[in-house]
Amino acid sequence: MLILKIIFNFWQLDILGAALFDYITASSRADSNLGPRVPVKSVTGGSPGFWIAKRLFDVCLSLLLLPLLMLFSLILVLLNPFWNRGALFYTQIRMGRDCVPFAAIKFRTMRPLSGGKRGYNDPIEDDRITMLGRAMRKSRIDELPQIINVLKGDMSLIGPRPDCYEHAIEYLRIIPDYRARHIVRPGISGLAQITVGYVDNVDGTARKVAADLSYIADAGFRLEARLFVGTLRTIVTCVGA
Repeated sequence: MLILKIIFNFWQLDILGAALFDYITASSRADSNLGPRVPVKSVTGGSPGFWIAKRLFDVCLSLLLLPLLMLFSLILVLLNPFWNRGALFYTQIRMGRDCVPFAAIKFRTMRPLSGGKRGYNDPIEDDRITMLGRAMRKSRIDELPQIINVLKGDMSLIGPRPDCYEHAIEYLRIIPDYRARHIVRPGISGLAQITVGYVDNVDGTARKVAADLSYIADAGFRLEARLFVGTLRTIVTCVGA
């Protein structure tokens, strides 16, 4: 039953047909309430074959990583009561392809917010990160559950990093070309993550957008391979927060 469901998602969630259709018709299915549509072919690089191969690679590698996800889930179930009390997973509504919201899944690394919500230009609350959570962030283990988002078709392994949906709505209003980064699937890692790093304000997000648009315009097998290797290097060396 699970295999049949995966096969169904393989076509239904834009693995072959819709990816090619979007490229040929140069259309974006974004919500028109969020602003004018972005012509896909005017800003995207890469051939239709590249985008199809990219999706196939995403699905195959994510399936291979499922046992690793289950292993770390079991380990964290044992460790969390001591150094990271609370739920195993954390979900957040983020802005995905075509500005459509989706629920991103991560291993929880922070204590619950005591009151209010973090604004789009507010710094991250480092004091909320638990001891075990800090180690997970350093090693990027907290990102591993997002392979479920990849299999569902919400995300790619490589692409623009998705922002919190509420923050993204504000960025659409104040950052030029912010919408254009959403014509492809968001990624777990990407050019902005490797070259710009983590940002938590409008100026930093604008730099991230520039990197994202550069990735989209120059997309191809060579750049994808370079970013994949760079991501592996980041994970192995534990560089960044």
